[in-house]
Amino acid sequence: MGIEVGGLLGLIWLIIVIWAIVKVAQSSAGGLAKLIWILVLLFFPLIGLIIWLLFGPKG
Repeated sequence: MGIEVGGLLGLIWLIIVIWAIVKVAQSSAGGLAKLIWILVLLFFPLIGLIIWLLFGPKG
């Protein structure tokens, strides 16, 4: 049972990170800013997502 729960949580986390990357790509931020945010989200998923939610491009 532990593996199924871990797999489900991992899948949910992956969906959240992909959603954040799509939101960054659709934002009005400049190209370099988008690239940096996407790299932060890819290489530091937990911290990157928290930082993006607090300071990332809005809209």
